[in-house]
Amino acid sequence: MGLEKDINQSVFSSEIQKAMLNIIYSHNWLQEQSKVVFDKENITYQQYNILRILRGAKKPLSTLQIRERMLDKMSDTSRIVDRLVLKNLVLKTICPADKRLVDISITKNGLKLLEKIDKNNMIDGGFIKNITDSEAKTLNTLLDKLRN
Repeated sequence: MGLEKDINQSVFSSEIQKAMLNIIYSHNWLQEQSKVVFDKENITYQQYNILRILRGAKKPLSTLQIRERMLDKMSDTSRIVDRLVLKNLVLKTICPADKRLVDISITKNGLKLLEKIDKNNMIDGGFIKNITDSEAKTLNTLLDKLRN
């Protein structure tokens, strides 16, 4: 389906305006698609993002380090981490090098949840499976160019 049909607008003032509206519309569409995935697992996309970051880390991270790597820089990282602790998906411990800091690491339950999401192909290719690797590379290049 094309953007024109989806938003019931056939004329745009320019291709740039159409691209801008397409990005906004696609953002909302992708957010809805991911919400369905995360709702099934009783987590938010921010919680998923933190779990993803911790899985890729070689050692425990502080909330500041997590925030630097998050997709949503406006998130209240400490609050999200606390909710993950309550779900037994992450663990908070006192940093041995600096007692004022807290180290955050992913638990076995957190790893199992990510494995389940990966196994079911819910994120990587789950709802954008109709584009090729080459098209995804082009899309990534264009989105990077847009932000830069």
